[in-house]
Amino acid sequence: MTESSGTPLLPPTRAEYCVIACAEAWRDAGEVLASPMGLIPSVGARLARLTFAPDLLLTDGEAMVVRPDGTTEGWLPYRQHLTLVTGGRRHVMMGASQIDRYGNQNISCIGDWERPKRQLLGVRGAPVNTLNNPTSYWVPRHSRRVFVEKVDMVCGVGYDHAAGARFHRIPRVVSDLGVFDFATPDHAMRLASLHPGVTLDQVREATAFDLVVPDVVPSTREPTAAELRLIREVIDPANTRTREVGA
Repeated sequence: MTESSGTPLLPPTRAEYCVIACAEAWRDAGEVLASPMGLIPSVGARLARLTFAPDLLLTDGEAMVVRPDGTTEGWLPYRQHLTLVTGGRRHVMMGASQIDRYGNQNISCIGDWERPKRQLLGVRGAPVNTLNNPTSYWVPRHSRRVFVEKVDMVCGVGYDHAAGARFHRIPRVVSDLGVFDFATPDHAMRLASLHPGVTLDQVREATAFDLVVPDVVPSTREPTAAELRLIREVIDPANTRTREVGA
């Protein structure tokens, strides 16, 4: 792989495959508010806006719509933000302390919620997010402690608890090992792709429930030379992405 100048590019890192996988969550999204949470989802959303999703709206998290470089593009009053949130016009990518086979997410506590072993962030806006607009998830460390048989507390609502929710949808879960979706008859989690260098046995060993695995598991797509240039030179020249996933 080379740049337009002919200079050879270093191969993509695991972190860069994760960026690509997160960016793909917003492909064909149209004019929706992208709300990425975390370094790699943020790089991914900006990459999507600069390439195949030019209609995405990015926010500074307060009251402004911003360009990929962070400069102000418009004003987003809170009342309008809530309209987007509750009307299916936002696609958020959240974190998950626990996530189960049907996409239920926990960020509140570990153990019985009446006497938890560990207190986490709290439920926060997860129920509203997941019931009212598409929600994807980013997990930088795929393990059996995160990918659990059943979450200790439902914060983000999964497919088995979302009956009648008009805008509920979980497009994808991205981890440092691969990409997962719910494209199965009962909306059980399915392995959609493996990041290069990761084996199916690694994913199974790091997951506490039986994943749906297709006969042929593709690799997460390669970034183009132009995308790598944008990631490395324009969006994240300080290489902050490796703080969440090693090189």
